[in-house]
Amino acid sequence: MKQAVLSLSGGMDSSTVLLHLLEKGYQVTAVSFDYGQKHKVELERAQELVDYINLSRINEPNINYKVIKLDGLVELLNSNLVEGGDDVPEGHYEEENMKDTVVPNRNKMFSSIIQAVALSIAEEKNCPVEIAMGIHAGDHAIYPDCRQEFRDADYKAFTEGNWDADKVTYMTPYLLGDKFDILMDGQYCCEQLGLDFDEVYKRTNTSYKPTAEGLSDYKSASSVERIEAFIKLGRKDPVEYVDGWDTAKSHVEELLANY
Repeated sequence: MKQAVLSLSGGMDSSTVLLHLLEKGYQVTAVSFDYGQKHKVELERAQELVDYINLSRINEPNINYKVIKLDGLVELLNSNLVEGGDDVPEGHYEEENMKDTVVPNRNKMFSSIIQAVALSIAEEKNCPVEIAMGIHAGDHAIYPDCRQEFRDADYKAFTEGNWDADKVTYMTPYLLGDKFDILMDGQYCCEQLGLDFDEVYKRTNTSYKPTAEGLSDYKSASSVERIEAFIKLGRKDPVEYVDGWDTAKSHVEELLANY
């Protein structure tokens, strides 16, 4: 069986990549990171999603899921997304203050661990392994470590620094797409896998400002982008929002009218 390693944040993008891999027939090792993020509910959602899929596909190989704790870093990182940082800004990703949501070198830290896992599987099973990522075109402007230039340089360093690294390659199915394209693929994969779309996506978190109860905000840029995609898809987002879906939808529609 084809092998893949996935950095599963618990968000909409990487969760859809998980569906994409399963639909393509991969055995998946999914890794999440606890790095002191404020929106730690995403880790709970990732576990819930893996459990739901494994129970729904009892005749298929289980997703191998691990959480790696890097939370000791939180005191050393300067970002609004980690505990102790300033408030997460609200608005659209087009706004300058969204750079405050960047976590320094986050994807490089994650990438080094994911590459080590993938290469270990490749050597143990003597087979090629793909590293799958949910980065998309909407990420590129605000997050330099989601750009193809970064990925190319990172992969070059990986191959230069490891024996047999050519057994590991990258899959980025949404690199040129946006969140609407991601949802479209998720909808298709759910149909093919016999999974309930709403059950899948209610087990994801995109909000950078969730409540203590896990309700999603609808004003942070990550939430705005997600809601916009669901509006375009013509479906109600199954996650629970502060003030409800109708209010969240109306807020985003009004915001987008000004761009």
